[in-house]
Amino acid sequence: MRQAHFDCFSGISGDMTLAALLSAGVPEAAIRAGLASLGLPLSLTVEPTHRAGLAALAVTIGTEDHQPQRSLSDVLEIIGRATLTPRQRQWAEAIFRRLAQAEAKVHGVGLEEVHFHEVGALDSIADVVGAAIGLDLLAVDRFTSRAVPPGQGTVKAAHGIMPVPAPATAELLRGVPLATTPVKGELTTPTGAAILTTVVSEWTDQPEMTIEAIGYGAGSKDFPQQANVLRLLVGEPVQTDAAETDAVWVIETNLDDVPGELIGYALERLFAAGALDVFTQPIGMKKQRPGILLTVLAPTAALAAVEETLFQETGTFGIRRTLAVRSKRSRHAVVVHTPWGPVAGKVGTWRGQHTVFAPEYEDCARLAREHSLPLPVVYEKVRQCYVQGSPDRPVGEG
Repeated sequence: MRQAHFDCFSGISGDMTLAALLSAGVPEAAIRAGLASLGLPLSLTVEPTHRAGLAALAVTIGTEDHQPQRSLSDVLEIIGRATLTPRQRQWAEAIFRRLAQAEAKVHGVGLEEVHFHEVGALDSIADVVGAAIGLDLLAVDRFTSRAVPPGQGTVKAAHGIMPVPAPATAELLRGVPLATTPVKGELTTPTGAAILTTVVSEWTDQPEMTIEAIGYGAGSKDFPQQANVLRLLVGEPVQTDAAETDAVWVIETNLDDVPGELIGYALERLFAAGALDVFTQPIGMKKQRPGILLTVLAPTAALAAVEETLFQETGTFGIRRTLAVRSKRSRHAVVVHTPWGPVAGKVGTWRGQHTVFAPEYEDCARLAREHSLPLPVVYEKVRQCYVQGSPDRPVGEG
């Protein structure tokens, strides 16, 4: 299991992310090929530079001066015709959906009414797609980030002078720990915030890891107070006996006028969108009406897709979301061999002890149907076979 850590002590933007990925070893040729497949009039320049004496890479996207405003569907159409892997396309689309949701929220309009200004420009499309390609090519399983410094003061945007963090950036950073900085100006852009909150699963100043590669992506300005770079650390997490923790989004909505079959279908679509868990509870609502509380647990990477699914499938008028830290057992997969065939399962351990084993329901149900056995009998036999074997490797028949 590999992980990458965004050490964004001087903020983050789209071009800083792309530059840091290239500096960390992502092949430049792969980024160029992916951007070329967009079919847009743009160019990529990558060159070494220094920020406060620290060597880094700087990325510049060359584009036409005059560009039209673009809606979310315009941007998604551009991404859709590019030659990308499924993961790259998913991340690029999720990042832009998060940007659109933030813009829609701060301007009080619908998603399709949002017309991107800065983030709809060709250079921002290239930054996001290039970052999605690079994040995929890092071949890591987990992303973490330190607390994010948005900067301070004001910034000039398409709608005029705005406070830092800009409204869309502030909306994107809901639930994210922020850090102070002496630097006046915008350190974290909406694009940078959208990238972070799409892929990061834990916010920590320094994860326990063995570093294999380091990338430095330069920002456009050179500050005297600090090196204006994004540092990206890539490596292997250090295995400890401590409890495992991560951050998940708890997304909730109250439903009082949705038929049960539509809720059932929505649950299926939510799992397909990347939800970790989905559950419902009966509740009493205003005007003495019974209703359903629909709750979804989702990683940051799936947040945009989960919220879009909720709006599409339930017709809800509002969604609440909270970033929660959860403790969990460390786990690994095993295969248990039974007299009826193999059954997948997982082993969970808490602080190096208190081991539990859970067979996969689908495998047990399949064997119960194939051999006309009661499901509890299959579960019990699988557990017996697991106990007779080893939890650290596929176990033998019982």
